[in-house]
Amino acid sequence: MAWSAAARTFNVPTVDMAALRRRGPLAVGIGCASVATTRLWRSSPSSLRSMPGIKQAVQTDKAPAALGPYSQAIKANNLVFLSGVLGLIPETGKFISDDVEDQTEQVLKNMGEILKASGASYSSVVKTTIMLADLKDFKTVNEIYAKYFNAPAPARSTYQVAALPLGAKIEIDCIAAAL
Repeated sequence: MAWSAAARTFNVPTVDMAALRRRGPLAVGIGCASVATTRLWRSSPSSLRSMPGIKQAVQTDKAPAALGPYSQAIKANNLVFLSGVLGLIPETGKFISDDVEDQTEQVLKNMGEILKASGASYSSVVKTTIMLADLKDFKTVNEIYAKYFNAPAPARSTYQVAALPLGAKIEIDCIAAAL
């Protein structure tokens, strides 16, 4: 490299790049050229899994259990990621009713319990995704949703989907800032 030739001209010692990668943050500069290393360069999914505290499962009996091999929520890097929540009664695992209004209320109550278990709250939610079996329920869901989220309301996406688990009318997931 051209800058290494310039380094020899100025009698700058040779830099062992392998040693730089093994150490913590370090910067070496020569004129305008610089080399910096951090542990992030070497981060891989396997090294992230081995770092204690990088992610933590959130679980509460006050909300329905996950229906498959996933967590009710995950806390990671000061964020809480809630899996999709249905309008199931936690004690029975059955829908509160077949009515979208009742299911929406129950979904939001279940979300509140998971948020509470994670140390977050409705006010810390930054993004929600609503999946509806019928987009005609959009206005009805909005009226109920507005009771739970004060201004500034979270960012949100709403979709009509072909089907939801167990024949649900609504499913909501969200991302919240961990408190």
